Amino acid sequence: MPGRDNFHSVMRIGPVQIGTHRDRNGRTVHAAVCTADRCGWSADYSSGTAAQLAARTHRCRVR
Repeated sequence: MPGRDNFHSVMRIGPVQIGTHRDRNGRTVHAAVCTADRCGWSADYSSGTAAQLAARTHRCRVR
């Protein structure tokens, strides 16, 4: 049975939200997800700094 995927330390930079969670191996992972309609961009990073940099430089292709 999979464990719950609880996000904490959630922050928002523009349309991108960053949250911290544990992956299925127990490692801490930082997820960056664009919340704009029809964008669909998301990525996991091993450090919060990398996730923040990706959020600041993300540009949605959908206009």
